[in-house]
Amino acid sequence: MEDLWVCNLGLVAFDEALALQLRLREARQADEIPDTLLLLEHPAVYTRGRRSTPEELPLGEAFYAAHGIEVVDVDRGGRVTYHGPGQLVGYPIMRIGDIIGYLRTMESAIIAALAREGIEAQGGGERPTGVWSAGAKIASIGVHVSRRVTTHGFAVNAENDLEPFEWIVPCGLQGVRITSIAQQSGRAHNLADFRELMAAEFARAFERRACEVAPEQLDGALATAVAG
Repeated sequence: MEDLWVCNLGLVAFDEALALQLRLREARQADEIPDTLLLLEHPAVYTRGRRSTPEELPLGEAFYAAHGIEVVDVDRGGRVTYHGPGQLVGYPIMRIGDIIGYLRTMESAIIAALAREGIEAQGGGERPTGVWSAGAKIASIGVHVSRRVTTHGFAVNAENDLEPFEWIVPCGLQGVRITSIAQQSGRAHNLADFRELMAAEFARAFERRACEVAPEQLDGALATAVAG
């Protein structure tokens, strides 16, 4: 069984996380590191995927800036979405084959982790890609693949503020309801506990052996790869 490095980064600005993903992607393409899963949170930010349209941010960037929310264009698939503290974001840097199979396996991993929280959920199927619970979207997925290695990934609403989703057309879906683990369970939620569940179920779904690495170890591996 191949290793999956899992690194908890805590709260990281979006641009910093993206720069790290690109460095890791280059190292993974060169087989200098194994598949790697970054788990983190972002300060408030809207990200616009390649298929986003201006209408998905109807209140205008000045309104969002006044509420402390950055707007960033990204190269992943999908439309506009929101990230903020209390939401678990996962960025897998993985070598893959079938993109559809990759997306469905990622959905199944999120569904399994939610089940361990007592939440019944379903994958995209006839719905758009993502994970749904009680008719509402609880997790979003958007990826980019370059030379068979992925960047970007998934975001699961855990205990984050859901109001910023009401100020956009999330995932380009007019009228869609957004939910969270806290809302579905009706109880206070511990993001750290769910992060561990998500890492375990992600590794299981992709038939990898999860190996926790500290951010310093990740930096050291990247430095060694560059030096080599």
